[in-house]
Amino acid sequence: MKFSLFAHMERVNDEQTQSELYEEFLSLSEMADNGGMCTVWTGEHHGMDFTIAPNPFLNLIDLAHRTKNIRLGTGTVVAPFWNPIKLAGEAAMTDIITQGRLELGIARGAYSFEYERMMQGGMDAWEAGERLREMVPAIKGLWKGNHTQESKYYNFPKTTSSPKPLSEKGPPIWVAARDINSHEFAVENDCNVQVTPLWQGLDEVESLISKFNQACETYDKRPKIMILQHAYVGKDEEELTRAAKQLNEFYCYFGAWFKNERTIDQGLIKRLSQEEIDAHPFYSAEKIRKDLMIGTSKQIIDRLKYYQDLGYDEFSYWSDSGMSRAQKETSLARFIDEVMPAFS
Repeated sequence: MKFSLFAHMERVNDEQTQSELYEEFLSLSEMADNGGMCTVWTGEHHGMDFTIAPNPFLNLIDLAHRTKNIRLGTGTVVAPFWNPIKLAGEAAMTDIITQGRLELGIARGAYSFEYERMMQGGMDAWEAGERLREMVPAIKGLWKGNHTQESKYYNFPKTTSSPKPLSEKGPPIWVAARDINSHEFAVENDCNVQVTPLWQGLDEVESLISKFNQACETYDKRPKIMILQHAYVGKDEEELTRAAKQLNEFYCYFGAWFKNERTIDQGLIKRLSQEEIDAHPFYSAEKIRKDLMIGTSKQIIDRLKYYQDLGYDEFSYWSDSGMSRAQKETSLARFIDEVMPAFS
């Protein structure tokens, strides 16, 4: 099993400035590079101070000049917000600048808040998924060259990506998948798969790999599959209980953004009271402690070995949490020094 870092520059309030958040992102990414992780992933979002990531290619190019070996991944670009010619070209240019280290993760997006603002007239998840399914073959065709697209959303005459990627056949493409149809689309189109159980537990972890396996059997091929999950490595139960409480608060904010019903001012959602956090219908600190990758080094090693036995190729350590920079760096250092060697 390989290990990567997912760093999304997320925050639940403005106590940490955006500049401080970016400095933290750089520090964690350099730790991942020095510690032997395979990839650092960062994503794309707009108008939400919950995550400051308007263009992941900018961040990855910056990292390319600060790191030596680690691959640099978009986790993920949001397909409907791009023209395929623009995305193919910018990804190719990033691949050149990073000397062939780019991994291109792509998704349909998730937040209706963004759909309302980034797409004229708005958009629903179904249309977003349709656009994703047209985008992937378009990018591959443009990298190959002389590609003509005639589809529902993207139509253009013969075009070649300019520039073309440094990597032969282009950077690996990863598709964020959840339902069986998205798994089948990814496998059929020779894309790797990214999955996340979010706040859910082992049942969801097992369900996601089962869907992937089913898709692989259908098309008689097996790309890679990565699981993305929040993680915290603690030294004792007191520390782990505190981490679970912080991650529970983080997910309450995630859920509030997803529902898109709460007042937003200056890009930040109205603060949740402790009473609102405690009364959430299905998030709780106890459930978060049980279901996320929270534990001592030994506990996490045991759980990751089970993931490996299920067939996962990569575990991506999701660092965003609302915790302090010191907490994030301490936990990541423990993961690198105490957990990863068990899989060497």
